[in-house]
Amino acid sequence: MSERDDERFRLRPRPPKDRGKARASRFVKRVLTAASKAGPLALASGSRKSPGANFGRGVVASRFAVARQAARSRRVTIKVRLVKVGASGRPAMQAHLRYIERAGVTPEGGPGQAYGAVTDHADTDAFAERCSGDRHQFRCIVAPEEATSLGDLKAYTRGLMGRVEQDLATRLDWVAVDHWDTDNPHTHIVIRGKDETGQDLVIARDYIGHGLRARASALATEWLGPRTDREIQTGLDREVTAERWTSLDRQLHRLAREGQVGLSQIAAETTDRSHRARLVGRLQQLTRLGLAHPAEPGSWRLAPTAEHTLRAMGERGDIIRTMQRALGSMPVAYAIFDPSIATQPLTGRVAAKGLSDEHHDHRYLVLDGVDGRAHFVRLPPAVDGNDLPLGSVVSVTPRTGPRTSDQRIRALATDGIYRPSQHLAMASAERRAGQDPGEFVAAHVRRLEALRRAGITERLPDGNWRVPTNLVVQGQHFDQRRGGRMTVELESAWPIERQVRAIGATWLDRELVAGNADVAVQGFGGEVRQALKARTEFLIEQRLVERRGSRLVIARDLLKTLQDSELAQVGGELAATAGRVYKPLRHGMSTAGICRQRLQLASGQFALIDDGQRFSLVPWRPVLAARIGHAVRAVVRGTHVTWQFGPTRGLTR
Repeated sequence: MSERDDERFRLRPRPPKDRGKARASRFVKRVLTAASKAGPLALASGSRKSPGANFGRGVVASRFAVARQAARSRRVTIKVRLVKVGASGRPAMQAHLRYIERAGVTPEGGPGQAYGAVTDHADTDAFAERCSGDRHQFRCIVAPEEATSLGDLKAYTRGLMGRVEQDLATRLDWVAVDHWDTDNPHTHIVIRGKDETGQDLVIARDYIGHGLRARASALATEWLGPRTDREIQTGLDREVTAERWTSLDRQLHRLAREGQVGLSQIAAETTDRSHRARLVGRLQQLTRLGLAHPAEPGSWRLAPTAEHTLRAMGERGDIIRTMQRALGSMPVAYAIFDPSIATQPLTGRVAAKGLSDEHHDHRYLVLDGVDGRAHFVRLPPAVDGNDLPLGSVVSVTPRTGPRTSDQRIRALATDGIYRPSQHLAMASAERRAGQDPGEFVAAHVRRLEALRRAGITERLPDGNWRVPTNLVVQGQHFDQRRGGRMTVELESAWPIERQVRAIGATWLDRELVAGNADVAVQGFGGEVRQALKARTEFLIEQRLVERRGSRLVIARDLLKTLQDSELAQVGGELAATAGRVYKPLRHGMSTAGICRQRLQLASGQFALIDDGQRFSLVPWRPVLAARIGHAVRAVVRGTHVTWQFGPTRGLTR
């Protein structure tokens, strides 16, 4: 029977419809994104590696470098973070460059100096300008275990970056700064996300995760020679009693079967008697820490939370060392402020500040508290700490209860769907004082995006959001998992010693009026007690406080009287130098002009508003930070100030 060709089924796809360049661009972008995650080699070989491990530059170099890495190679810790730049990320990039060049990071305690491949004095402003149009950049921390033995970290870094350029087959634009202010000297490297042809620099994940560390280890080994038996054994001996996650712990967890490890498994793992003794000693140490329990003779059961607990203990040890460096030999108790469980505000003096995680720019404060203890405070992402000078008085208040934004989103959701366009229309119609409706709604969308990454909300293709009925409760749990929420307020930028005889309503005066007695007798609390006594004597001299036996009689409106006195004095001094007339503001009065600057006075922060002939001093608000040099209008209503920005803006308090 002959086969007829005309009866065969043939697929004849139609040409794709023209849906516009924007739609096509989005489709191409999705394809490229998927390819970048999967990687062509991984897809072709069916590899089980993480997506994208074989995509980008450095694939072959990574395999070659890792294969040649020997057991006696010098150890180098490397952290690499890909950071999106773009137009909105430039301020954060400049802040990071300023931070790594901060004071006190050189062996002599001086400011850091950025350098590059051919210069010892790199211009970080010019580097930031070159990176302004880039899509991303790479931020690296390179920490050789024997950095002090290497000596010249600058030459080591240049040698390492030279090998990286060979592996990636392109010239790199980078700057680096060496830090010697910790017990583990290290180097910060910022690499521009462009190759020598101007194309986006894409580095394979295998190279970032393994190849780069292998290259750094090989270079350190060439400089110092392979690790000796004694060096290896000394390092392992220290791990036996270490209160952190160690290589011995990793080995024990690898040997464990259903969470249990015994002497027979250890004997089968190694014939080295000294190493067997270390593993058994580590199990005994874990037992003392409550992270392992004898199951039967010669066998231990490891706690499921052992790794998490040991990593937390290691982090706590780093925090305590940071606090000890900040406070010196001062005998104080240490505490870590946890806003998720704290119930009372914390007030103290800023003893130190910096980055708790230099890799992710997470900032911290060390507060010498009025309760006599030193507190480590992780700052929320929105607080960079630049306005909190050393020696200033700061209060940290945990925020309890649900977020107002979560409650508003749930209230506006119809059938479980939140529509930003509907919210924008309502916000535009109401238009609260000084509120930008677009930014107001965008803040809610950013909150929804954060909850989406936690699997709580869902973004729909039409731009709307599906939210659960218990969004408020889940939002609270989400905040608690992330360490809770807090507000950080600058009580006074002036140290308490300077506040004692200041003309102005100081933090000491507010404490005196409030009658706060919850102040310790030791540490900063003891200093506050002495300062309050000295401040009281000064106010008695000014006839603002009267002593009647053992009782103090404070003048009515003490704070307002002190603030008015300071403003009159400062206003007179500014009038004499600026050639303007000082106009004090009372209840119901208003002023309009250019917001010239922010002044830090004993009574707090004030904005100088200049109309060309007269000027006024008005209590500062954070919203003014972006309005310096622009026209504003302020109206005094009792103890509050209402602001207006431009002709289309409403009023804000």
